[in-house]
Amino acid sequence: MESKNFVGKKELWMFALGAGGQGMIYAMMSSYISDYYLNVLQLTPVFVLGLMLLARVWDAVNDPLMGMIVDRHTTKRGKMKPYILFAAVPIAVLTILMYLSPDFGGDKTKLMIFSAVVYILWGMFYTMADVPFWGIPNVITPDSKERGQVISFTKIINSVGSAFPEIIFFIAGFVLPAIFAGDDALTLNKKKYLIIAIIIVALGSVLYINSYFHIKERVVPPIKKPAPGEPSQLKRIFTCKPLMLVLAMGVLSSGRYMVQAAAIHVARYAFYIGPDLANLSYDEKVAAIEASVSTVKTIFQICAIVGMFSVTLLMPYLMKKFDYKKLLISTCLAGAVSSVFTTIVGWFAPSNVSLFICIPFIIITCVPLGVINVITGALICDCLDYIELNTGFRDNGLGAAIQGFINKIGSCLSTCGIIVMYMLIGFEPSKMLSSEVITAATELTRTQNFAVFSLVSVIPGVSMLLCAIPMFFYKISGKEKEEMIVALEAKRTAEKAEIAE
Repeated sequence: MESKNFVGKKELWMFALGAGGQGMIYAMMSSYISDYYLNVLQLTPVFVLGLMLLARVWDAVNDPLMGMIVDRHTTKRGKMKPYILFAAVPIAVLTILMYLSPDFGGDKTKLMIFSAVVYILWGMFYTMADVPFWGIPNVITPDSKERGQVISFTKIINSVGSAFPEIIFFIAGFVLPAIFAGDDALTLNKKKYLIIAIIIVALGSVLYINSYFHIKERVVPPIKKPAPGEPSQLKRIFTCKPLMLVLAMGVLSSGRYMVQAAAIHVARYAFYIGPDLANLSYDEKVAAIEASVSTVKTIFQICAIVGMFSVTLLMPYLMKKFDYKKLLISTCLAGAVSSVFTTIVGWFAPSNVSLFICIPFIIITCVPLGVINVITGALICDCLDYIELNTGFRDNGLGAAIQGFINKIGSCLSTCGIIVMYMLIGFEPSKMLSSEVITAATELTRTQNFAVFSLVSVIPGVSMLLCAIPMFFYKISGKEKEEMIVALEAKRTAEKAEIAE
């Protein structure tokens, strides 16, 4: 069984392209929603902070609930993939509504209610799609090595999709000021975000929905009802020490999202690249600042792509040659050390050159992003193998729910960190970007510039250091993992688990 390939090239590519489409839509939300809510809709930081925390509290209930629904029900079309169709259209509609910028006659209360309802609903439907989608590697092949290859390749294409909104954002920063010449900065940014959202939703949804028609669920474990006294689904999951260590690692690594989530804020308020603003008219100033924001944001995105995507490309090879645990720990420690140099350069070097000096260090800091994004899913699958071997149950849905929760809690904590920083340094969104004035990075104090820059330097480094700690206690690696795989294969053979060709 270990040497047989179950997943053909076409099926692998279609699944991966579906992940790429999903990555586009998720990046449209996670990388830009904080800037949109704070600087464009100009919602109060306290409200946005409360909304993010409320949404994650709900996710703590919603994600495991979705996982249990997936585990307990199988439709005629399969266990995992039908949810791709069920949730795709609502996600598309809600993503566009999220960036619609309704006016409500200037009534901020109505705007906050609208934003909260759309954001919460988006999270619920995304969970409906995300949990089963990332549970598919567990049912697409019974081979653990092939499963690792499926996960690593799919994450590569998912990362490519995640970078696509940045390409559109960069182009829009130069093209839209010319098309909508005369619009104030706030109106221009509202149009920009809506246009980008429509383009991303159209492309991402097509790729995501198409994957449904090419995926085959092969692993069908025998139906087993819990006997009296046996642990429940939740107890099996939350008493699995290796899985809880992976969960702790994922939560502690939340700062890694800052490099991408906070880059737009750094581009607005930490650096400016362009002509002297003092002698420019308002329209020229708007165009210059938008061009600078797009350029700086793109520099960070390129750093992320080079660091994260390059190692993601190597992950299929690295995962064959190196132990998951050692690979994760070593890259996280390297990223933490690199962030120290980024911080030092950002503090001591002149602001007009520090960004360019920091580029190689930011790239190295982004390397663990690719490693964690790929290995987290593989580690969770190994933990599900561990649970199946010891209990006879395989809770694929709940395992995928934990992976989804790790991603969303990371995105939330990053956004919350940005909001808290706004509050600490006294940023008032209504005064930063409005119809009357647009504030450039050059108009802020050096301390404010560095405080915003710390979101992509200090915080990711501390996060990388902390997330490595739980993995020192993780035991499913090396010889123990090999013995587990052999024992599980024997158990499945004895129980006659059904494997479709």
